[in-house]
Amino acid sequence: MGEPAGIGGDITLKAWTLRGDSRLPPFFVLDDPARLAALAAALGLAVPVQAVASPAEAAALFDRALPVLPVELNIPAVAGRPDPANGAAVIASIDRAVALVQVGQAAAVVTNPIQKSSLYAAGFRHPGHTEYLAHLAGLTDEPIMMLAAADLRVVPVTVHVSVRDAVDQLTAAAIIHAGRVTAAALVRDFGIARPRLAVAGLNPHAGEGGAMGREEIDVIAPAIAVLRAEGIDATGPRPPDTMFHAAARRGYDAALCMYHDQALIPVKTVDFDGGVNITLGLPFVRTSPDHGTALDIAGSGAANPTSLIAALKTAERMAGNRRAG
Repeated sequence: MGEPAGIGGDITLKAWTLRGDSRLPPFFVLDDPARLAALAAALGLAVPVQAVASPAEAAALFDRALPVLPVELNIPAVAGRPDPANGAAVIASIDRAVALVQVGQAAAVVTNPIQKSSLYAAGFRHPGHTEYLAHLAGLTDEPIMMLAAADLRVVPVTVHVSVRDAVDQLTAAAIIHAGRVTAAALVRDFGIARPRLAVAGLNPHAGEGGAMGREEIDVIAPAIAVLRAEGIDATGPRPPDTMFHAAARRGYDAALCMYHDQALIPVKTVDFDGGVNITLGLPFVRTSPDHGTALDIAGSGAANPTSLIAALKTAERMAGNRRAG
């Protein structure tokens, strides 16, 4: 479902209308059918919304209607105005999706964006989607976030913290964990037999031999040495400003970046509309559009479904690779 006051419903309906042109895999939605039907009418989209009792009904129905496994809202959703009263329904949709994929009734989980402030007001105690999914999966290790677009995959080692805190939190152990999880996921989920990881430096010119900082010498290079000793093809530290042009991207399968913007700026520059957020290290496949709830355009018809379409197709490929492996 995602945040019912955001663009999750808009892009879901639009994605279904493009199912043939985009060659989408069949999917069903965990949401309020009445909400989606009313939204389709308001947006002028010819989307027949059909409630289903189980995921088994969805595949046969998908070509002619959008299958929806009902999740009832506590109050009617108003576009652009999140209400904590619906927080329980948002969380319930996540819980049900994970439960279904864990028992094999769904191949993957694709999540629409949530409004964290609204969930926090409803008593949600996790930083975000990723951490909550790790909790539901019973993980003790931290899952890893990957952003993928076109021919670029990036993994930030530190994520939603300030640049100052990112430097303080950057450790060899964190880089090693990100490298291990990323390499394993590239094999299992992307079918790459021998993944190549490019590891970015933190400082300009990758520290210039210590002249511009010692993190490359004291933290990053030792982590790369451990990864290489384990048989992972990791190279670096590389100067971040020369890692992301087209020729450089052909030399690796994923880039390990040291902080949030070092990873997200290049991926959003390469493909702003088509980026996909992927959680690595979970026992099931999870993808998401690489954007937020866009409350300012919710319900207006302006939302672009490209990222959700990419997330659905990426989830299908990942699930297929897991089955084949």
